[in-house]
Amino acid sequence: MQPGKRVKSAGRREGEGRMENGSSGVLSEFQQGNVDAFETLFRLHHRAVYGWILRIVRNPAAAEDIAIETFWRIHRAHARFDSARGFEPWARRIATNAALDWLKAARPENEVNTQPVDELAATGTADPAISAEIRSKTAQAFGRLAPKLRIAATLAVVEERPSREVAEALGITVAAVKLRVFRALRLLRKDLEQQGIRP
Repeated sequence: MQPGKRVKSAGRREGEGRMENGSSGVLSEFQQGNVDAFETLFRLHHRAVYGWILRIVRNPAAAEDIAIETFWRIHRAHARFDSARGFEPWARRIATNAALDWLKAARPENEVNTQPVDELAATGTADPAISAEIRSKTAQAFGRLAPKLRIAATLAVVEERPSREVAEALGITVAAVKLRVFRALRLLRKDLEQQGIRP
C-alpha cells in the first residue's frame, strides 16, 4: 500500500467520524451542498424527524412519506440553513410545515383516528370509562379542527410538548401557541356539545 493512500484513507475516516458526531464541520459541509454530509444528517436525524411528524399526523405510513418529503425540502434548502440555530429545530420546523401541508390536503372525514383521544384517556387526563362512541365523536371533532389549531393542540395538549418547542416548530410565538390551543379546546367543546356530549 502506498503511504499517500493510507494518509488519505485515514483522513477520510477522521472526517467521517466528525460527520457521524454531527459536528459543525458536517453542518458547514451540508450548507455548502455536500451530499455525503446530507446523507449523514439523514441517518442521524431520520428517526427523530419521523417521530415528530408521527406525533402530528397520527398515521405511520403518512409519517414515513412526510419524513422523506421533509428531507427532500431540507436538501433543497441547504443554502438557507443557519448553523447558529442548530439542525434539529430547523428540521422540526420544516417537518411541521410538511405535516401541515399533508393535514390541509387530507380529508378528515375519511380518516377518523381516535389515537389522540385514546392517549388522553390512557394518561389519566380523561375518564378511563369513556365509551368507544364518545372517543369516536371526540376524534371526529378533533379532525374537524383547522390544521393549524390541530397541530398546536396535538403537540401542546396530547404530546405535552413545551410551548416554546411548539412555537419554534410552528414559527410562531409562545403566546400564539397558547392562543391556538385555547381556540382549539373551545371549538372542541362547542363541537362536542352540539353532538350532545358534555366535556
